[in-house]
Amino acid sequence: MTRKASQQPSGTGTAPVPEEQFTEKAFYLHAFRDHTLLVAARSDQLATSGDLEALAAVARDLLQNRTRLLVLADAPAPERARHTLDFLRQRLGPLMFQGETIPLFPHLRNAARRSEVFLLLDALQRELRPSVLAEIWKVLGSHQVLVGVVPCGPGQLAACAQRLATALRVYKLVLVEAEGGIVDRSGRALSFMDAAMLDALLAAGEAEAAGLGHRRPTLAAVRAALLGGVSAVNLCALAGLERELFTYEGAGTLFTREDYCRVERLGIDDFAEVERLIERGQREGLLKMRTGDEVAQILACGYGATIGEHHLAGVCGLLTEPYADERAGEIVALYTITRFKGEGVAQKLLARIEKDARAQGLRYLFACTTEERAKAFFERCGFRRVSQDQVPPAKWTGYDAARRSAVAAFRLDLERGKNAAASQPEARGAPSRP
Repeated sequence: MTRKASQQPSGTGTAPVPEEQFTEKAFYLHAFRDHTLLVAARSDQLATSGDLEALAAVARDLLQNRTRLLVLADAPAPERARHTLDFLRQRLGPLMFQGETIPLFPHLRNAARRSEVFLLLDALQRELRPSVLAEIWKVLGSHQVLVGVVPCGPGQLAACAQRLATALRVYKLVLVEAEGGIVDRSGRALSFMDAAMLDALLAAGEAEAAGLGHRRPTLAAVRAALLGGVSAVNLCALAGLERELFTYEGAGTLFTREDYCRVERLGIDDFAEVERLIERGQREGLLKMRTGDEVAQILACGYGATIGEHHLAGVCGLLTEPYADERAGEIVALYTITRFKGEGVAQKLLARIEKDARAQGLRYLFACTTEERAKAFFERCGFRRVSQDQVPPAKWTGYDAARRSAVAAFRLDLERGKNAAASQPEARGAPSRP
C-alpha cells in the first residue's frame, strides 16, 4: 500500500474549510493526552544536533499536551552507557525544556534537577522487578518524561523496549530505526500490518524470502509487544517520527493487535472526532460542503471504521429520514484516512451499511457523486448507475442546479437481486493486504 493523497468515494465540494478548524496533529495529540508513549531509538541515530532536535521537537509537543514520554536509547557497550547518558543529558535535555515547555516545568530549568529525568536502565536486560517499574513511575509521575539508556547491543534495543512497554502496558510503542517502516522486495511501503499478517511474515523462512530476514528481531519484538497488551506499535525512521505520530499518512509502518477493522455505529463520544474528519474531507474537496446541521444529521446516522483499539480509519453515514416514503437510504460522507487507503475500509463500511439497511427493510440504497474514482468504486460494490429520477425526488429539493448537472447517481436494490453486491468478490471479500 503506497501513500497517496486521499482519494475516497464521496460527493465533491470546493469551498475551503478554514485550516484552523482542524489539524491532524491536534487530532492525534488529543488521542495521546494523559497517556504514555515509549520511543526507542538507537544512540547512533541521536548523534547530531539535527537528530536530537527531531526527537526534542516531538517531545516538546507531547509534553505540552500532558502526554507522558519514555525515551530509550542503547549503549553499544556497558562501559559506554554512562557516557551516552551524559551526552543525552547535556545535549537533549536543553532542547526538550525550552520555549513553551519551560513554564510547564520550571523546576527543570536547573541542570541538576534536569538530570533526574535521565536514568541508566541496565535492569531492562534482566527480569523487570516491581522496584524498577516503581522507579520509572517515580520519574514519570514527577517530571512527565524519562530518558533512559540501556547498555545492550544494537540489535537488542527493540527487545528491551518491548519488555518495558509490555510491563507498563504503555499506550503506544514507537521503534525508531534507520531503515524506517517495512518495505517489501518491490520497494512498496507497508503502511499497516495486523497481528495475523505479522505472524505470517515471521513463519519459518518468510521474512527471509521477503528480504526482511535482518529485521526479524525487530518484527519479533513488535509481535511480543502486541501479544503482551500494547495495542499499537509504530516503526519509523527518526526523520519521519513527527509525521508518523501526528499525521494520517504516517511515515513508517503501524502494527496493531486487534482484528483488522471493526465497523460500528457512531456514539456521541465519537462525534467531535468524526466532525473534524469530515471537515478535513471538505477542505480537501473530497467531501461535499455541508452546513453544521447537515453534518450533525450525518453524525446521528453515522458509522465509523476502527483499526485496532483507537485508530479511526474511515466514516460514512446512512441517511434514511428524508427518504422514508421511498424506504430508501443514501450513502453520504464516505471517507477513509489516507494511511488505510487500499485496505478495504470503504468496502467494510459499505457492507455494514448494506447489512443494516436490509435489516431495516429498506428497498434500496443510493449514492450521488461527481468523482470518477467514486463512480468506479460504487460499481465495484454492486451499485448500478441510474438516472437521477431513479433516486428519491427529495434528494433534489433545493439542490444546486449546476452541481446537479454533473452528478452521477448509483443505486443498489435490496429487494430485487439481494445478492448483487455479495457477488462482487473484490468488494466483499477479505480486505486487500500489503
